[in-house]
Amino acid sequence: MMSSRAYVPAVQADVAGPARACGGLAVVDVSSLLIDLYGRIPEVARDAVDELDVGRLTEAPAPGANTIAWLVWHIARVQDSHVAELLGADQLWVTGDWAPRFGLDADPSNTGYGHSTEDVLTVRPESPQVLLDHLDSVGARTLAMLGGLSSDDLDRIVDRGWHPPVTLGVRLVSVAEDSLQHAGQARYVRGLLGA
Repeated sequence: MMSSRAYVPAVQADVAGPARACGGLAVVDVSSLLIDLYGRIPEVARDAVDELDVGRLTEAPAPGANTIAWLVWHIARVQDSHVAELLGADQLWVTGDWAPRFGLDADPSNTGYGHSTEDVLTVRPESPQVLLDHLDSVGARTLAMLGGLSSDDLDRIVDRGWHPPVTLGVRLVSVAEDSLQHAGQARYVRGLLGA
């Protein structure tokens, strides 16, 4: 089994990035690496939302397709759900005033998973800024959590409902990967709409 630490040759240790010297090798600072990864999500989402009105954000490019609003909302909801579970805390969706600002109930199980075409169209943020503020709020809590991680934390089992059980590292990579895919889809939808 490989260690959760990623090593690079010592000659690369002086290169700017999330690494620190350790016995002639550079050990990647997991916290900085994950903060960089998660910090990219809002940038891509912002590119999809920037300068569009609610009408364009809630417009499907084709029947049955996801809207930009739904995709960006879903990114925040999945991240909020998973990070809240990892922290043993309530979701921001439930404790804040986000749900009514999207025309939805504060149902903690509503992350967009399994949504029908009709469900997708019910996600209607009151403004483009609310969409981004919601993502930023969730992202701030995620970044705060990531700031306290060490490489040893990544091996902690967080979900025994899968075989093999899911570690913290796998969960964090999975959420980031899903988020970046959906953010890219939102940018693609924007292009399909000619916006």
